[in-house]
Amino acid sequence: MELKPQDLLVLLKVAAHPPQRWTYASLGEALSMSASEVHACVRRAVASGLAVAPARGEWSPVRPNLLEFVLHGVRYVWPATLGPVKRGVPTSYGAEPLVGKITAAPGDTPVWAHPAGGAKGPTLSPLYRTAPHAALADPALHRLLALLDALRAGRARERTLAAQFMQAALTAEPEEADARG
Repeated sequence: MELKPQDLLVLLKVAAHPPQRWTYASLGEALSMSASEVHACVRRAVASGLAVAPARGEWSPVRPNLLEFVLHGVRYVWPATLGPVKRGVPTSYGAEPLVGKITAAPGDTPVWAHPAGGAKGPTLSPLYRTAPHAALADPALHRLLALLDALRAGRARERTLAAQFMQAALTAEPEEADARG
């Protein structure tokens, strides 16, 4: 069973809010996906070892495996491509937590093309088509997706910083991660 980009989006959404219990329908609504799409994502994540399902209907990400995949595999499996300058939602080193830690000229930070975006810069292909919309509604998810984009498309310094922040986010105890929001 081959992983799809939306599988990682579902895993990151759940990882961004560790103590929360999600239904397939609530995850689908939050990510602009159907409940059946989310269910298929979870099936693939469990089959690949990125999640476990100890009981019927219950599941959770396997954080060490997810971290390893995000740090070492994602950029090769789903590389990000840069596109033309457009208006959109800041990502990578143009969004929290990397914004201000990487020096960039105005208009040079990557964005996901989106009509509700307030920044302008070179477009970066999002992990999945609904990711920008989901990120606008969830700052914690936006941070993880921005870090993921820095890992997918960044230069060495950006990837190193993103890896440190991603490791902190995915290895934190659920209470700590929830407090960081």
